[in-house]
Amino acid sequence: MKVDPATYPEVAALATEARKAKHVGGRIKAIRTARRISLRQLADMVGTTASFISQFERNLSGASASTLMRIAAALDLGINDLFEQTEGAFHKVLTRADRPLLPVSQGCRKTLLSRRPIHEFEVYSGDFDVGGSTGDDAYTHGGKHEMFVVLKGTVELTLADERFVMNEGDSIEYATSTPHRTVNIGETPAQVLWIIAPPTSGAAELNQYMPGQGSQPGGLK
Repeated sequence: MKVDPATYPEVAALATEARKAKHVGGRIKAIRTARRISLRQLADMVGTTASFISQFERNLSGASASTLMRIAAALDLGINDLFEQTEGAFHKVLTRADRPLLPVSQGCRKTLLSRRPIHEFEVYSGDFDVGGSTGDDAYTHGGKHEMFVVLKGTVELTLADERFVMNEGDSIEYATSTPHRTVNIGETPAQVLWIIAPPTSGAAELNQYMPGQGSQPGGLK
């Protein structure tokens, strides 16, 4: 894929910065090795050679905008994720205000807790007003493994034709291909966690969710 700088000036600018910033190659290596992806495997996904990837990781060669985009896509990252200043360890505090907010139904606020370069699982927090739900209809997403944990309150979880009343501390596991829906049937607000492994959402989808979006209908903050 060739990138026209006139069409994607921000990507071309990042490519220029990549040739200057020594941390980019090291960050790519750290993410690649953390995911147990070999040089040859990444090279095959990107459409280049293992030798080139090795040289780029050691800051012995530069990369074009199109190559950077392919590397980001192969690692399921956004292009800006390659330019985080952290090398090696990726320990960063995510504040409640900075959690990416997902579009859900009225009375439910669903936020993303896990962040790239984490790639093995994804975690979401859900806050429900009294009577709030994930929507009128049950939904599915892929065929992965999901754990559902009630942190506070009383909710009803529907799995296909089964209904479960769950209280604080209760948990259940199911396939994400099973139609599921959550509603707060208690008299107080409820809070839950969804833990999914491996993730059913890719970088392109997750990049749509923006942090600090305030409250949704229903008064949740």
